[in-house]
Amino acid sequence: MKFTDGFWQLRPGVTALHAQEAYDIAATDDTPDGPGIVITAPTMVIARRGDVLNRPVLTTTLSSPAEGVIRVRIAHHTGGRWHGGFALPGAERSTASVSVSETGGVVNAGALVARIAPGAPWNLAFEVEGRRVTGSGHKAQGYIRLAEDAQVDPGIVGNARQGGRMPAASAFLHEQLDLGVGEHIYGLGERFGPLVKNGQTVEIWNADGGTSSEQAYKNVPFHLSDRGYGVLVNDPGHVSYEIGSEAVERVQFSVSGEVLEYFVIAGPTPKQVLGRYTALTGRPPVVPAWSYGLWLSTSFTTDYDEQTVNSFIDEMAARELPVSVFHFDCFWMREFNWCDFEWDPRVFPDPEGMLGRLHDKDIRVCVWINPYIAQRSPLFREAADQGFLVRRTDGSVWQWDLWQAGMGLVDFTNPDATAWYQSKLRALIGQGVDCFKTDFGERIPTDVVWADGADPERMHNLYTELYNRAVFEVLTDVRGDGEAVLFARSATAGGQSMPVHWGGDSTSTFASMAETLRGGLSLALSGFAFWSHDIGGFEGTPDAAVFKRWTAFGLLGSHSRFHGSSSYRVPWAFDEEAVDVTRRFTHLKMRLMPYLYQQGLDAAATGVPLMRPMVLEFPDDRAAAYLDRQYMLGSDLLVAPVFSAEGTVDFYLPAGEWTSLLTGETVTGGSWRRETHGFDSLPLYVRPGAALPWGARVDGPGYDYHDGLQLRVFPGGTGAGSVTVTNPDGRSVTYDVDLEEITG
Repeated sequence: MKFTDGFWQLRPGVTALHAQEAYDIAATDDTPDGPGIVITAPTMVIARRGDVLNRPVLTTTLSSPAEGVIRVRIAHHTGGRWHGGFALPGAERSTASVSVSETGGVVNAGALVARIAPGAPWNLAFEVEGRRVTGSGHKAQGYIRLAEDAQVDPGIVGNARQGGRMPAASAFLHEQLDLGVGEHIYGLGERFGPLVKNGQTVEIWNADGGTSSEQAYKNVPFHLSDRGYGVLVNDPGHVSYEIGSEAVERVQFSVSGEVLEYFVIAGPTPKQVLGRYTALTGRPPVVPAWSYGLWLSTSFTTDYDEQTVNSFIDEMAARELPVSVFHFDCFWMREFNWCDFEWDPRVFPDPEGMLGRLHDKDIRVCVWINPYIAQRSPLFREAADQGFLVRRTDGSVWQWDLWQAGMGLVDFTNPDATAWYQSKLRALIGQGVDCFKTDFGERIPTDVVWADGADPERMHNLYTELYNRAVFEVLTDVRGDGEAVLFARSATAGGQSMPVHWGGDSTSTFASMAETLRGGLSLALSGFAFWSHDIGGFEGTPDAAVFKRWTAFGLLGSHSRFHGSSSYRVPWAFDEEAVDVTRRFTHLKMRLMPYLYQQGLDAAATGVPLMRPMVLEFPDDRAAAYLDRQYMLGSDLLVAPVFSAEGTVDFYLPAGEWTSLLTGETVTGGSWRRETHGFDSLPLYVRPGAALPWGARVDGPGYDYHDGLQLRVFPGGTGAGSVTVTNPDGRSVTYDVDLEEITG
């Protein structure tokens, strides 16, 4: 949100007070983390005694919840009720050292040090490895009041018809952190615009806006800098960012109310930042090997029954196209009844038998759900009578007609409502359902009252965490650790601990394919390890060229799904070459399972995602900063999707000797390349000196990886190395390799 009119003035109706000096710096044990520092910052420089009268102050508290992490809390009035922040499973009692002297205050959190200088001007610095990486300077910390006629853009995203419009606010706090020369900012969730966020205004407000807009399903108030740090704004409500936009030398973030809290997280490498961030907010769990296989869907509004489903699965098998998961989209339930969690008896008269027959074909089953209960559903009155639906301020059940006629919203702040919802899912799992597509969760109203008294503005984004957590807990409880997996659309900070997420509603074009990739790369730099998207696009029907190019891209990711809106996505619906392309890249992914599954285990241990923007893997290569049309799949594979029918693609290879996995050609990197590829190919290069575990099976993802395993060693390495391969059953072996013994 922009409050200023250029460098000198404020916008009409805006009043601003800023921390002008560190007037008093004191050590304290009274912080959320234990030892810390409290700073009293008057909103003018105190020159004489009378200046302390009628003078607001900002109170800034510094502490450390974990090694390499410093918490900053800025408060105008400290006695107000704070709405609270995100769940922080990694926060612990501080082990940081705190010191205060005439030279200022220091909080030393190991890899990160905060220094507050005494007096004026205000100067709070953050240092990594003895180097200042960012800081809060003159007029950076501000308390803003808006008159009723203030001429500011409130930065509200989400059409009012969708609900969840942010309530009008009159008071805000903002912080501005230094943005250095040549510094790049990334993250802030799954955003489909430019990967580098410099120059952008970004609103953290979940909305169902598709992939072709500035709105986002997954808003995460965490940004990562290539200067060696990251920042999490600990506020689940509306956070408004101005990233080198309003003040071009700074990253500004603002929230409504009397308190702003954020964490600075040390690197110095981007991987280390993500490691500390996910240790604080939640690491991804291990996901089952079968989930890495191909997911085939009914699509959304198409006609289907058990015969249709079997015809798809049998034809895929006949064409040697291995399917791991079959997904039933919305119409597995009767129209106007979403959600009643009952199979439409007119179409699926024997759901238990059908699910058993699918399991006999070694197919897992996913079904679509959402957190809404339509008024025609038999469950609506049951939930309303027990107080399980969100209510308006007058006590009536909140309802509307957008999406489902008269639908209500399950109140997951009510433990009884959560248990009730989970009981419906347990019944489906008992029938044979293996996982759930948790759709929606963004259209959350703010003119309501929550059972636990939560702030409606903050619950708008946070709702998705409660919704997905309720579902993930059931799967973990019934299926066990390592077997639970979602296919979720909405998220915020911490959502990475409930995988998998997919990119939402794209269109069936090359442009949408490219924006989908940008969204996935942005989400990866927001701490999400596993990600997918609708191969071929969701809206409309792709032409054969788009489908084939998107298939090659989609099968070179952690999770892969054929899904659309009004048309089937079986490859023979496009042409026979689409079948060949699907076979080639599905088989390739199955061969790569020893590599991919191990990378997934590493992600659960470190927080480093499978799909990696080039800047994450090559932070010292300045050419990597803006690359958003290629990525690393794990540590050793470079993928450059083709975004055209004719097959010409420009991409960048970092320094070293790279080898095409598809052709065996060796290329010297450190420069851009232009190649032209048929539909059965794309630039897929192996990192110099990599030892790639290569599986022996192509018929599915969950086999014994050690049986027939090859270790393919590629040029560019020296000395000895090792490769660890872990089976889905947990059997792990570390193999020693000679990196100079080329087997490629």
